[in-house]
Amino acid sequence: MSDLTGELIDNRYQLQRVVASGGMATIYHALDLRLDRQVAVKIMHPHLANDEDFVGRFIREAKAAAALAHPNIVAIQDQGWNEGGVPAVFIVMEYIEGFTLRDVIAEQGALGVTESLRYFAPVVSAMSAAHKNGILHRDLKPENILISKDGRVKVADFGLAKGPQLGATLTVESSVILGSVSYLSPEQVQRGLSDMRSDVYSLGIVLFEMLTGKKPFDGESPIQIAYMHVNENVMAPSTLNSNIPPELDEIVLKATANNPDKRFKDAGALQEQILSLLAKLDPNRRQMSLELDIPIPKAKTSKKKSEKRGKLDIIKNITTQLDLKRGNVMRETSGATKRKRKVSARVKRNRAIAILIVLLIVVTSWYRISGPGNKIVVPSLAGMSQTQAAKTVAELGLKVEVTQEVFSEDVPKGKVITSDPAGGGRVEIAGTVNLIISKGQDRIKVPDLVGLTLESATAVLKSSDLKIGRVSEKFSENFEAGLLIDGNPSSGSPVRKDSSVDLIISKGLEQVELTNFQGKTSDQAQSELTAAGLIASSKYEYSDTIPIGTVISQTPSDVSTVGKGEKITLVISKGPSKIFIPNVYSLSKLAATKILEDLGFKVEFKYIAKKKSVTNISPKSGTAVSPGSTVTITLG
Repeated sequence: MSDLTGELIDNRYQLQRVVASGGMATIYHALDLRLDRQVAVKIMHPHLANDEDFVGRFIREAKAAAALAHPNIVAIQDQGWNEGGVPAVFIVMEYIEGFTLRDVIAEQGALGVTESLRYFAPVVSAMSAAHKNGILHRDLKPENILISKDGRVKVADFGLAKGPQLGATLTVESSVILGSVSYLSPEQVQRGLSDMRSDVYSLGIVLFEMLTGKKPFDGESPIQIAYMHVNENVMAPSTLNSNIPPELDEIVLKATANNPDKRFKDAGALQEQILSLLAKLDPNRRQMSLELDIPIPKAKTSKKKSEKRGKLDIIKNITTQLDLKRGNVMRETSGATKRKRKVSARVKRNRAIAILIVLLIVVTSWYRISGPGNKIVVPSLAGMSQTQAAKTVAELGLKVEVTQEVFSEDVPKGKVITSDPAGGGRVEIAGTVNLIISKGQDRIKVPDLVGLTLESATAVLKSSDLKIGRVSEKFSENFEAGLLIDGNPSSGSPVRKDSSVDLIISKGLEQVELTNFQGKTSDQAQSELTAAGLIASSKYEYSDTIPIGTVISQTPSDVSTVGKGEKITLVISKGPSKIFIPNVYSLSKLAATKILEDLGFKVEFKYIAKKKSVTNISPKSGTAVSPGSTVTITLG
């Protein structure tokens, strides 16, 4: 559509510049002349204004958003048709000076868990309020999530909104055209049907993109992307960003389930999970619990001692029998010597067998009573929790003791790294197995550096075992030159020891050249000020020398440069303070009235005869009076 910058809409809204343009409308930054405030005016494209369906959908947006009073939803202030100038169907909204979530993702990529939830919590809160009022959004995407300069997050553009009072569901074709295919749910793509779970799906895709910096599905054409939404499952964000906790993975996967019945029923249910996770991630809420040792049963020890005694008795009996045999052999040998006879081969064999049996019994008894056979084999405990390890060894009559807790990059927090003895080793009956437990990954939280000088930030990072990375500069409206605006990773983010933190230093307020607009038209002055990044504020005064609509003066006027974003006040001429009453004698009532009212006079009438032409005028013609004065004409 043609650019309407400079047009006055509804005799009230002065369009100053184009902010954004979409498939249905163009959004302008405008000045509300009646209330002297900045607003955003959304004007439907002319080629759609003749289509009743599009006009109805456009008006539904105003009704849908106006029905919602929530701090995280862009407020609707007015709606109507411009009848006095360029034909236009328009909606007036609060003006949010800042940027979109799309800008944040494009600049930073993956935002990390903490920052993603900081942006996402107010978005899901806004949609929870909308769902409670029966309102669907149906076009949620980073472009429709605004972040003001003071950090307030706002959901905008209920252009595809639907509710019980707003009309029927869109068709498949219009849904795909007007919605953003990267965030549409499978049921919207396939059947054009949507409910609160469809908004939940879009919220899940937005959260995925914040956590990973990428959309889950990407293709060469919208049709290809839509096909992937219908036929493929969204992957867990942790596959692209290993720092994402499993609980957040579960939330994203549930929100983006292909089957609507498996998703959260509405944004309120999703909000509960997000708030629960935020509470869990709060370090002040974390507590460590220590498991108690498990008592060792005594029955097994008694049984072992009985077995030892039984084995000793057996050895004793065997030894006694061997002694008796040895005595018999000696006697036989003595007799044989006396008779001078040799020992037979059978006797020699029996002797050797007896000796081997004794040796075997002795060795076995030593192994089972006081040797390695008397100890219990320790199973592998690596990877178990302390509770699981204690339960496993308790079944063997053993107990555990945590002797050390160390950081580990590979073993999760609270799990066993190794044991002493290790798996396969042996320990005395009723003995103790020593455990080394993981404290998880060794991470340091990035300290809050915002507002510090570079020197102070360097000292804080050094004391936290961190290093300064790349240092860049950026203009800032909120921080003086030399102070830190932000860091990457941001404060509170967990990082490894000796990691580098990039710093952004404020260059102060950006200075722009200020032109003297005295004698120029108000439209030109406001346009140039807006283009320069300044805020134009207008005041109106009468002037007998300066033409109407021309700048009389400006504040400030004695400087050549000002900070970007500063307010410049323009004093604009309302024309002469006195107006001469024209000569309307002998004119008809209608003609005389039109001439006087066009000059801003209020007209009153007197009748002295049936004739309807002007016979007298008060004050007299040629008299100089104030604009808006009352003029009485006599008809006769």
